[in-house]
Order: sequence, then structure tokens, then C-alpha cells
Amino acid sequence: MIGPILVINPNSNPTVTQGLDAAMMSFRINGFPPIECLTVSEGPYGIESQADSDAAVAPLINLIRARTDASAVIIACYSDPGIDAAREATKIPVFGMQESGFLTAMARGDRIGVVAISEGSILRHRKYLRRIGVLDRMVAERPLNMSVAQTASGKDTFERLEAVSNTLVQQDSADVIVLGCAGLSVYRSRLETILDCPVVDPTQSAVAMALGAILA
Repeated sequence: MIGPILVINPNSNPTVTQGLDAAMMSFRINGFPPIECLTVSEGPYGIESQADSDAAVAPLINLIRARTDASAVIIACYSDPGIDAAREATKIPVFGMQESGFLTAMARGDRIGVVAISEGSILRHRKYLRRIGVLDRMVAERPLNMSVAQTASGKDTFERLEAVSNTLVQQDSADVIVLGCAGLSVYRSRLETILDCPVVDPTQSAVAMALGAILA
């Protein structure tokens, strides 16, 4: 029997994990590996800075090492914290949501726009995209100027997300939108309908890649 795919929220906010769990429903198919959404309870409450990202790594790696039954791991934070350490710590496939989401967006459009939660996250995201050699495909990344907790609470989140995404499409000429925070997963389908262009939830992209790696 194939072990579960672990979708790990590296922050300690359970509301984010609940949103991720809801976004995974379409991937829960009879005969496919089960999908478990987990919270790193020892992690920061939100990953909004490099310090938060660094603080999440050790407890994330401890959780991965403890789950020897898993068939794949998804790091469900757009900063992909600890992805190198995670791949070093286990022999099973490890997928980061930023890397997976951006690669998916490259297959769906030519001019990629990214929605970040805050201005402070953007430089961190750009550095990682530069490292993996795809920064030139991004036309713009714009912030919601909200905290992780605020986006997860749902209060005014969609209205702000729609406004920022419209700016990316209309002003920056993006033809595909990437949701740059795990807490935004639950809004993908609704936003795509309104924008009439592809909207990528990177966590769903990572799970799809994991299924391909496991079942191929």
C-alpha cells in the first residue's frame, strides 16, 4: 500500500491547515494515496520574514523524519522553507509549493503575476525564483498587505485578493496568476471564474506533481 502524501503547513496556524485540507478534496480519489494536511505546531504563527522562514525549518525536518510511512512531502508555504534540508533528510520526493506552483504557471501562461501576502515577502520570493532560473517569467508580484492570520481568517481577504489580481492582469498584463500564500488556496476557483484567466494554487500544483511521481 502506498503511504500518504503529507501536506505540511510549516506555521502553527491551524486555520491555514484547514484551508489547505479543503483545497485537497478534489485530489482524494479512491485508489490514490491518502493526503494528510498537518500543522507544525512548533513553527511560527505565520511565515512573513526570513527569520520566520528559518525558524520553521528545524521542526519541519523533525516532522518529516518522524513520518517514515509517507510517500511524498509537500512544503505548504510559498517561501519553500527548508526545502534543501528536507530533501537531504528523506529519500521520498519533497515538493515546495513555490517551485511547483511557478512551474505549473509556466505551462499555463507566458506572463506570470504573483499575489504575495506582504511587501516584505516579495524579495524573499524573488531570490528563490532567481535561484531556480525562472525569475524572468514573472511580470510582477504585488502584495495584499495582510498577515497570514488575516488571510486565513477570511475577513476582507477575497475582496483584496480580487483587487490585487485585477491589477496584475490589467496593469501588468499578467496572463496567469499564482497565489503566493498557502492561506489563499480556498479562493483559487472563485478567483479564476471572475478573472477569466488561469489561477494557480501552488499547493494543488505540488500535490499533482507528487501524485505523478508516486503513481508513474
